[in-house]
Amino acid sequence: MLKKLLLAGAMSLAASTAYANCGIEEGRISIIGNEFPAIQTVGAGALACGSETVEAKSNLTADHQKLNVAGMSGNPAEYTTAIIANSSIVALMNEDVIRPLDDLVAKHGGDLKKTQLITINGKIMAVAFMANAQHLVYRKDVLDEAGVEPPKTYEGMLEAAKVIREKGLMDNPVGGAYAAGWNLAQEFNNMFLGYGGQHFKAGSAEPNVNTPEGVKALEMMKALSAYMNPDFLTHDSNATNAEYRAGNVALMNMWGSRAATLTSAEGVPQEVVDGFAIAGPMTVGGGSTPATTLWWDGWTVAKNISDAEAEATFVAMKKAIDPSILKDSEVAQQAVWLIDGYEPTDKAVGVFEAAKAGSIPYPMLPYMGLMHTALGNELADFMQGKESAEQALKDVEAAYTAAAKEKGFL
Repeated sequence: MLKKLLLAGAMSLAASTAYANCGIEEGRISIIGNEFPAIQTVGAGALACGSETVEAKSNLTADHQKLNVAGMSGNPAEYTTAIIANSSIVALMNEDVIRPLDDLVAKHGGDLKKTQLITINGKIMAVAFMANAQHLVYRKDVLDEAGVEPPKTYEGMLEAAKVIREKGLMDNPVGGAYAAGWNLAQEFNNMFLGYGGQHFKAGSAEPNVNTPEGVKALEMMKALSAYMNPDFLTHDSNATNAEYRAGNVALMNMWGSRAATLTSAEGVPQEVVDGFAIAGPMTVGGGSTPATTLWWDGWTVAKNISDAEAEATFVAMKKAIDPSILKDSEVAQQAVWLIDGYEPTDKAVGVFEAAKAGSIPYPMLPYMGLMHTALGNELADFMQGKESAEQALKDVEAAYTAAAKEKGFL
């Protein structure tokens, strides 16, 4: 009984401390978002604002993009905030489930930097807290043993992988987040832009991926997959990182937000820790534009909730990205933070190199989400050798066109 009383007292003190720190008297905070370390830090920071009068919960999952629109469409919305990126905010705006934040920024966000305020059509729709990009992550020790330099092009990655396999250093030295669906589509986007492709015909929503650049992108992806784990179509970022941590991968294109904590997991072999290295994104096909995209991650506030819940959510999420979180050295290394006081670490070099090299931001177009979905659904057959690149891209354009007509974009 004494233990229970002490525990209850501790929980009450924790709740009152959170209440005092956040200044929220009532409301509800319900978070949907991805699950990598930086977002887990932000989610935990917001949940600390929970109290006896403020309900706080989160659902951080790799399936967040399958859940956020539906979870914010009800009235009231299940989720009061979605942690999103420049791709996933588009779907929320298309469905009109998030609210402009201008009033809340004016009341509570005076110390937010202008670069954090994601403004679309003159209205603040999200608050960004980190930058991101995919870039080269490699094993320096393995490349040294193979006698090859870190590749600067995807053609160089293929050559390095061939040498590593031929010397018997690794069977499948290339890793890639090629899981059928969102991840596979994103890898195509990277490669397609690297070849100089444009997803849509100029000034329109007409699809433009069944092109020579699209074919070249798929052919390069297929060539890379020959050096990947045979189950590559099931490997998302989590599985790809697990392959690297296990010592099975020497070369991969990985998110800066993941690379930053790649070797800090428990049980990673020492040779993997010691050999870990990061470089900028690679180019392809002789082009000068990196085969990657620039991203930001941030948070929104649901439209279909009360003003009290919206205010509680805004205050809690802002508290979660307070500059004080950077005093924790582990947190400071989790991301390229768009927060005052952030000092770039050596693990942020890949994202900075992507920005310096003129990488293209992921397209924030109303219909890009439909294209991304069509790519994710239609490219796996080509990767499995069931159809040609041209047929796969024809299928993509057909699927996209049907969806775009249904939504009124065509």
